[in-house]
Amino acid sequence: LIRGFMKNIVIIGAGASGLMAAAESAKKGNRVTVVEKMPRPARKVLISGKGRCNVTNACFDLEELISNVPANPRFLYSAFSNFMPYDTIAFLADMGVETKIERGNRVFPVSDKAVDIVDALVKNAKQCGAEIINDRAVAFEFENNLISAVVLENGGKIFCDAAAVCTGGKSYSSTGSTGDGYALAKSAGHSITEIRPCLVPLVCSNNFIPKLQGLSLKNISIKLLKNEKVVYTDFGEMLFTHFGLSGPVVLSASSHIKDIKRNRFKMMIDLKPALDFETLDKRILRDFAKCSNKDFINSLSELLPKKLIPVIVSLSGIEPSKKVNEISRQERLQLVRLIKEFEIEITDLYDIDAAIVTGGGVNVKEINPKTMQSKIVENLYFAGEVMDVDAYTGGFNLQIAFSTGVLCGQSM
Repeated sequence: LIRGFMKNIVIIGAGASGLMAAAESAKKGNRVTVVEKMPRPARKVLISGKGRCNVTNACFDLEELISNVPANPRFLYSAFSNFMPYDTIAFLADMGVETKIERGNRVFPVSDKAVDIVDALVKNAKQCGAEIINDRAVAFEFENNLISAVVLENGGKIFCDAAAVCTGGKSYSSTGSTGDGYALAKSAGHSITEIRPCLVPLVCSNNFIPKLQGLSLKNISIKLLKNEKVVYTDFGEMLFTHFGLSGPVVLSASSHIKDIKRNRFKMMIDLKPALDFETLDKRILRDFAKCSNKDFINSLSELLPKKLIPVIVSLSGIEPSKKVNEISRQERLQLVRLIKEFEIEITDLYDIDAAIVTGGGVNVKEINPKTMQSKIVENLYFAGEVMDVDAYTGGFNLQIAFSTGVLCGQSM
C-alpha cells in the first residue's frame, strides 16, 4: 500500500459504471487504478443514442424508475435511492454538461454529442484521483479467499485490497464488451445467468415483412403475446426492417422474450389506437362514402401509409379491384379487426451484437444490493451491465450504470 492512501482499489472496465465507481472510491482517499482494454474509455457510451447519448431518463419517482426495469428491479432499490436521475443531471451540470429533456422524458446533452458525456466521466474520475491504464485484466490472484491481485494481459499484476468488475455485457463487442467480466466472476465462484440479447430488433416470419422494409409507424400500440398470453404492452414508434421489427416499443418488448425456442411469441399492433373498434368502423364508412366507385385498393390512402396498403388489402381477403360500394359489412368489419390487430409472428431475437444491452449476467442473488459487494468474496464488487439487470429503452440502462457505479465506489 502506498503511503497516504487508505486502500489500493482496482476497477476493471472504464465504462459508465466503472468511471463513476472509480471517482467515488478515489474521493474516499483510496488509490484507484482503472484497467481498460480499449484505447479509449467508455466506447459504448460514445455510440449510444446514435452518437447523441440518451444519458438518463427524467423519471424522478423511485417506484416509476423501478417499474422500467423488467429484470430484477428490486435489486436496484438501494442503488437508485442513493443516486437518482436528477443526481445524474446535477452531476453533469457540475461537470459543465447541460442537458435537455425530449419526448418520453429522455435526457440528452444540449450539444447532442455523446463525446461530451464521455469526456465528463473521464475528467471526473481523473480529477478525483483515479488513474486509467490501457490493459486487459485476465485473472484474479487469491489469498485466504480474498482477491490479492489483478493479473494483466501484458504479464504484470496490480496488488489490491479490493476489486470491482465493471466490464459491461456482451453486446456491441466492437466497443470492448466481449464478456470478460463473466469469466472473472466465475473464477471468484459466482454463477452467470443465461446471456441473451436485450433491447434488440426482432426477427419475424411473415412473408410480407420485406415489403414493409423502411416503414416507420408512429403513435401505434403493441401487445406482446407469449403462448397467447399478453406479457407486455406499449405505445409509441416502431420500424419495419428487412428481417422484422425494430424501433423503441419493439426494443423494450424484446426484454420480455426469453426461451424463444420453446415458446411462441407474436406481436399484435394496433395501427389506430386512438379509435376504438366502432369509431374506426365509422371512420372507414366515411372514407368509403367519399370514394364509393373506386377500387378497394385505392380507398385507403387517407387511413394508412402507402407502403402498408397492399399488405393490408392482401390480408383482408377483399379483392383489390372490388368496388368500395360492393364491400359487405362482414368484409368491412374484418378490415377493422385487421387494422386493430395487425399480427406479426416472432421467430427469434436478432444477433446479440446488435443488442443495446445484454440480458443475464452475474447472478444478483450473490451480490449485496445495498453495497454491490460480492456475497462470495468479501473484497469483490460489481457494477453495471455485467450483472443480471436490464431496463427498457429511454436512458434507464445508463442510469443503472451510474447508480450501481456510485454505490459500488462508495462501498469500496
